[in-house]
Amino acid sequence: MIKEIQLQDIQGVNIGHAEDREAKTGVTVLVFPQGASAGVDISGGGPASRETPVISPLTNDVPVNAIVLSGGSAFGLAASDGVMACLEQRGMGYNTGFALVPIVCQSCIYDLGYGSSKIRPDKEMGYKACAHALDCNQHPEGNFGGGTGATIGKIVGMNRATKAGVGIYAVEVAGLQMAAVAVVNALGDVFHHSTGEKIGGITTQARSGWARIQDILYAIPEAQNNSTRSNTTIATIITNGKFSKAQLTKLAAMATNAYPRCINPVGTLADGDAVYAASVGNHPADLNMAGTLAAQVLAEAIHRGVTTARIPEEEFLANIAGK
Repeated sequence: MIKEIQLQDIQGVNIGHAEDREAKTGVTVLVFPQGASAGVDISGGGPASRETPVISPLTNDVPVNAIVLSGGSAFGLAASDGVMACLEQRGMGYNTGFALVPIVCQSCIYDLGYGSSKIRPDKEMGYKACAHALDCNQHPEGNFGGGTGATIGKIVGMNRATKAGVGIYAVEVAGLQMAAVAVVNALGDVFHHSTGEKIGGITTQARSGWARIQDILYAIPEAQNNSTRSNTTIATIITNGKFSKAQLTKLAAMATNAYPRCINPVGTLADGDAVYAASVGNHPADLNMAGTLAAQVLAEAIHRGVTTARIPEEEFLANIAGK
């Protein structure tokens, strides 16, 4: 029996946000105070990421201290410097004998077309989000943290896009806990994973309803004009299930099945899509079952990332003026 829970019900993970409300960008940090095993699957063709090789099954099994999901494109990778500084001050990190080195992985969305393109997540914002995670452990959804500047349906430009953000969903099945945190910033449309109903994405030119993305995608000259704009849906799966780095890499890959259930198109060269998977417990679990559940939970988080981020039309248009 699947029971919905809160992310805070999973012991061993804290979440915090920080954002610049005027610039419309931000940072979400997942902190693992006792460390976590982790894996990652990168399916998009244009990722902006940091330290992902450290969680490869081929590298040393060093616990991860934090995973950062931010805006700012590659500029936003600076936020991890602040996360590392905060964790070092709190006594967290890999002990090298001379210093504690926090292990921090990060992926970024491209949100420079919304709000200001000149202000991006930096060391100060990363520090603030990490401290918020450790001190408050709260998780508002929608236009917070890494979802502050997230948008969807940008295949022909921002003037026909819609707002999205960060979504969170967690469940428990027979003692196995699973949560997903997703920042939804797709090139294409987003649909409800069960009903197929479109819930966000490209609008008509008059913004009076939805347009069919296929009609635009297959009109090659028009689509090519803007399909190179960077986009990304990034997510983290957190579980109390006991898995190795190799198993978590597979779990992340299985969770990625949520993307084509909800987003069309997805995984393009204009997307930096990535899914992390982190284990913070020792609950025995079957990988096939856990990976299937992870995809279901991530699909729900994607849905929440769109529905909780809706804003008035005039506010959205004001934030893309001149873009």
